[in-house]
Amino acid sequence: MNITILSTKLYKPLSRTRVVQRSRLIEQLNEGLDRKLTLISASAGFGKTTLISQWVTDCERLVAWLSLDEGDNDSVRFLAYLVAALQTIEENIGEGVVRALQSPSSPLTESILTVLLNEISALPYKFVLVLDDYHVISAKQIDDWLLFLLEHLPPQMHLVIATRENPQLPLSRLRARGHLTELRNANLRFSPGEAAEFLNQVMGLDMTPGEITALETRTEGWITGLQLAALSMQGRGDIPAFIREFAGDNRYIVDYLVEEVLQLQPDYVRNFLLQTSILDSLHGSLCDAVTGQEGGALRLEYLEQGNFFVIPLDYRRQWYRYHQLFAEVLVMHLKADQPDHVAELHRRASTWFEQHGSVADAIRHSLSAEDFTRAANLIEKAISVLKRSRQEAVMLGWMKALPDELVRYRPVLSVWYAGALLAGGELETVEDRLRDAEQWLETTADIRERQENQPAQKVVMDEEEFHRLPGLIAVYRAGLSLVLSDVPTAIMQARLALSLLHKDDRLLNGAAIALLGLACWRNGELEEASRMFGEGLSSVQQAGAISDAINGAIALAEILIVQGRLREAMHTYERGLQLAADQGEPNLRGTGDIYVGMSELYREYNDLHAAEQVLLRSKEQGEHTGFPQYNYRWRVAMARIREALGDRNGALELLQEAEHLYMSDFFLDVRPVSALKVRVWITQDRLGEALDWAREQGLSVNEDLSYPREFEHITLARVLLARNMSDREGRFMLEAVRLLERLLQAAVEGGRTGSAIEILIVQAVAHHMQGNTSEALVPLERALNLAEARGYVRSFVGEGQPMAVLLEAAAKKGITPNYVRRLLSVFYKDEGGAPCKQIVSKRPVQPLSEPLSERERGVLRLLETDMSGPDIARELRVSVNTLRTHTKNIYDKLQVNSRRAAVRRAEELDLL
Repeated sequence: MNITILSTKLYKPLSRTRVVQRSRLIEQLNEGLDRKLTLISASAGFGKTTLISQWVTDCERLVAWLSLDEGDNDSVRFLAYLVAALQTIEENIGEGVVRALQSPSSPLTESILTVLLNEISALPYKFVLVLDDYHVISAKQIDDWLLFLLEHLPPQMHLVIATRENPQLPLSRLRARGHLTELRNANLRFSPGEAAEFLNQVMGLDMTPGEITALETRTEGWITGLQLAALSMQGRGDIPAFIREFAGDNRYIVDYLVEEVLQLQPDYVRNFLLQTSILDSLHGSLCDAVTGQEGGALRLEYLEQGNFFVIPLDYRRQWYRYHQLFAEVLVMHLKADQPDHVAELHRRASTWFEQHGSVADAIRHSLSAEDFTRAANLIEKAISVLKRSRQEAVMLGWMKALPDELVRYRPVLSVWYAGALLAGGELETVEDRLRDAEQWLETTADIRERQENQPAQKVVMDEEEFHRLPGLIAVYRAGLSLVLSDVPTAIMQARLALSLLHKDDRLLNGAAIALLGLACWRNGELEEASRMFGEGLSSVQQAGAISDAINGAIALAEILIVQGRLREAMHTYERGLQLAADQGEPNLRGTGDIYVGMSELYREYNDLHAAEQVLLRSKEQGEHTGFPQYNYRWRVAMARIREALGDRNGALELLQEAEHLYMSDFFLDVRPVSALKVRVWITQDRLGEALDWAREQGLSVNEDLSYPREFEHITLARVLLARNMSDREGRFMLEAVRLLERLLQAAVEGGRTGSAIEILIVQAVAHHMQGNTSEALVPLERALNLAEARGYVRSFVGEGQPMAVLLEAAAKKGITPNYVRRLLSVFYKDEGGAPCKQIVSKRPVQPLSEPLSERERGVLRLLETDMSGPDIARELRVSVNTLRTHTKNIYDKLQVNSRRAAVRRAEELDLL
């Protein structure tokens, strides 16, 4: 797992032999065991850890304990320690999580927690998990995971959080649902009786009730304040005078009392306290290395016995830690008393941690010592471990702490720094870092000569990694160019990378080939894009980068969809899920995006229930199973389902949310959310907003066409058709028809069958709007022939009533009869999904002197609804005057003079 577990973090602090028995609080904690969470949130020094330790000692349940520190903000490390804590009560629990953490391509997702929760649910006993010092956690991802745990917590488990500040959890909701037990400052403060027991029995003083009351009042029951006061009073004769002078803000009280305590100690004890205060955890050998003296273990034991805020971390009493507030004040005094010695102390600590295999602590202390050369050496040697354990964020933080001038002497660090910046979307300085590395891409002899001239700055720690840099730099430049839409440069750099990389480097070769495929995609060369991207994915997969292979499968499916190869796209998604399952990680990062893609295909198949279910499944897995664009893509997919179900306002709300979440990445955004919004506006007769969009985008019917803007140009054609309804001259209709003809030619030549089908459908609707059914059937028949074997449904039925009329006309002509019958059945289904009307070819002959036309029958169906005349005109995409003409003809043929009579007569003749 590349993470060394410090077992002392998993031991609950041992209860002292002399301690105040807090029965009232123990009773509250026991009562809270039937709830999900116990939160002990109080200021430093209120005895949170001591209370919990006292409680769990006599608790009837098993207890798993995890003492947190700042390093646990790294998500991999947090999960590793969480599992390790649980394994102290159940040896084999969490093995699936351990395997996931060992995989370099495995994502850190809520699905991992799901596996863990399922294992907990199978335990035959109840237990308590304690997370101590949770206030050191600032990573939002860990807060999110904790909330996920609480929302799905099995009854076997009870969670206890001890913290100085409220965690980022919905406490009000937990409180309202009865899931929360809380202890805060007011609960934890010593009562007068507890203060008396503490001062006289635990601390060994002989104070009168009046003195105890006065001191308890001054400290407001603050336990650490009482402890520090007791230490200061030992050996004093005039205790009442001391109590009278004891006043002020808590922080100043601490400063005063620690100074008093320190001044009363022998020099060797005082120096030991100050010099070891830089350490988060204390070990005899470590303390010896830092102080340069011997006897550290004995001194730690002495400090514990003397109540010097030293907390044992294991049963063997080898590891300790200072109370955090006490340590902070000690460090303050260390910097004041020995400012020139602080850096050396950190360097000694760094050396000890390196020798004992804790690289992260070694780097941290080197940075604290501002020994940046040593820190850079350690970081560079740790890169391979960091990559395998996916700790890029930690690596980036360390690199940002190094001086820029030093990083420039480190080509390997510079390049990986650039890669981390590119992955995090910090594009501005990526090229600068790559150029810093390039200045060192000379012969090894030249570099060694520079090292001899500058012995304090060793340029290269790993020669093999250094030799990969030219190809890696080209790969990163290709990726950067692609994100910035500079396709020619992306192609040039990707080809350069292939010429520089060793053939056995499957990962980087695969990445370069995949980038070439993405460049072809942006150019509209879909066949070549599909071929090259598939080849690149195969190489990446062989290199073991499974999550990256899944990410590529998502892009490949998008390309196939544009080509009209819907079934192949679905198979590509399914293979991606199988690839994750084969790794034993069905919720691997990227699977969330795969479910989003599958939802789009189910929607096109008009299986709206399945489309919504896979989206919900994706959401249940957690957002962490998706890549950065997941939240954007999920909302777009759900918006299109809402639109298909007739909830246009709901669709627009989701699209509005999606618009704010979009961020540019390597993949082409072929369906901009702004254009999707326009299509909804058209159905709502919000033509003014649609026209504003076209102007803002600078769209024109005469401009050069390109694949990246194809969807927007098709949308522009739809806007022009909508505008034509109020245009007596028909100018906008002519512009739309010409644009559609150009778009169709470009789509056919580019092999974009999916686009061609939509363009043909819009052409058919345009002819229908002109009242020319025979001409409308020409593009419609062509669209049906292209779409039948591919499974298209929603593209047709989403056009509404005009398409129903055209499909009935197609049915009469015998055009793809089975397919047309299937499409028409979507229009004639009741709420239960069963056909409620017969298809045209099976309807009885109308006993009328003159049959109704297809257009008139379409109008008649809408007359049966509650829609107003203007609403019917908008649905049919005709003017109100045209609707009146059709209505008059219907009345004449049915020999009626009102809408209600027309509907009744049509029912008698089975015309509806």
